Amino acid sequence: MEKPSPVFIFQIILFLLTQSLLATSHSPNPTPVTFSVTEFGATGDGVHYDTLSIQSTIDSCPSTLPCRVTFPSPGKYLTATIFLRSGVILNVETGATILGGTKLEDYPKESSRWYVVLAENATDVAIEGGGVVDGQAEKFVVRYNPRKNIMVSWNQTGSCLGDECRPRLVGFLGCKNVRIFNVTLNQPAYWCLHLVRSENISIHDIAIYGDLNIPNNDGIDIEDSNNTVITRCHIDTGDDAICPKSSTGPVYNLTVTDSWIRSKSSAIKLGSASWFEFKHFVFDNITIVDSHRGLAFQIRDGGSVDDIIFSNINISTRYYDPLWWGRAEPIYVTTCPRDSTSKEASISNVRFINITANSENGIFLSGSKRGLLRNLSFINMNITYRRFTGYAGGLLDYRPGCQELVKHKTAGIMMEHIEGLEVRNVEMRWENNELEQWNNPMEFKPSTVNNIYFNNFNSILYSNSRSS
Repeated sequence: MEKPSPVFIFQIILFLLTQSLLATSHSPNPTPVTFSVTEFGATGDGVHYDTLSIQSTIDSCPSTLPCRVTFPSPGKYLTATIFLRSGVILNVETGATILGGTKLEDYPKESSRWYVVLAENATDVAIEGGGVVDGQAEKFVVRYNPRKNIMVSWNQTGSCLGDECRPRLVGFLGCKNVRIFNVTLNQPAYWCLHLVRSENISIHDIAIYGDLNIPNNDGIDIEDSNNTVITRCHIDTGDDAICPKSSTGPVYNLTVTDSWIRSKSSAIKLGSASWFEFKHFVFDNITIVDSHRGLAFQIRDGGSVDDIIFSNINISTRYYDPLWWGRAEPIYVTTCPRDSTSKEASISNVRFINITANSENGIFLSGSKRGLLRNLSFINMNITYRRFTGYAGGLLDYRPGCQELVKHKTAGIMMEHIEGLEVRNVEMRWENNELEQWNNPMEFKPSTVNNIYFNNFNSILYSNSRSS
């Protein structure tokens, strides 16, 4: 019997290897290959740029298999923008940090791509590992100001406008199957975690720390993105903490649970970019601490809102400097046109269930003539009003646009342009403070508010609040 030739044997081996790789690539959970950025020359000394080494590691990942790109601990890996590809998992080990560059030349020409970590049109991408991604926000401060820091602006390039021309920290643009797990996102110079036109997003067990005196350092911005789950997160930041926006498309199916939030602006805010619909949101088991505003709707551009549930939420709101949007409202539901070119939009079917609040100001519910608030429900709520900062009260905050700031006495619930409100099992407690002269449970103009239902609503004064 004639022996097979070496060429034939090689062809058989190559065929078997190819079939094995194909089978692996189509398995339900293929094992990722792992590369370390240090194997490609990264030093992790926090001084020299490791951008080329990091990007070379990412670009070496096979397209047929998931690929884990590891940042070993200890190490501080200074980098310009790095670009993720489909199937890439950034594994930042506990004790390792990705440090974002602080120079304009560290970022792409287009300001819309100014991120430290950026994924564009990618599928099955992730960041995990227990480590840190740090934006070095303090290096973008031009002048420290006790009211609000003055930040650097790169608008002299003409690529963006105003004073918000700074790099964001992490961005997923046009992506599918995104997972951010067990990482700390630290000190963003601008928005922290930005999800744009993306789908199927899981964010869990992460921490976000932004300087409380730096403007526009939002925690998580969900923009034109759908099917997002956020759970077991700790967010402590100056600007809005969790902020769905609709700029080029609707936002559907957002779930946020089991999280802790502090913000010098709004802890949770829909808007103010609101050109398209918001629908099917659930927020449950959330603690909001020392925030300028608790649960907020800032609808200004014509996009409607429908089917939103807030449940099992503990809120503490307080006054901060009025340079920051917010007036200590525990709940703030507003819709009005941003300017004369903007459309009015309705907010419908919003339920607040099992809410406890301790606040310096009342609930603000404000629709507009052709943008009514419809079918709101307050069920099982306990609200305590007391003063504990020295900032002046007596203002309604319509910003941005609309009427801006308006002088007005505090009411427990201030209402205008509403069609349908249920108040059931709600107790309102007021600090007995003669100087404030506030104990008005509700205020509204009957001509703008219709179909209100009350069942077991109480409003009482209490004393010795600071020792209770």
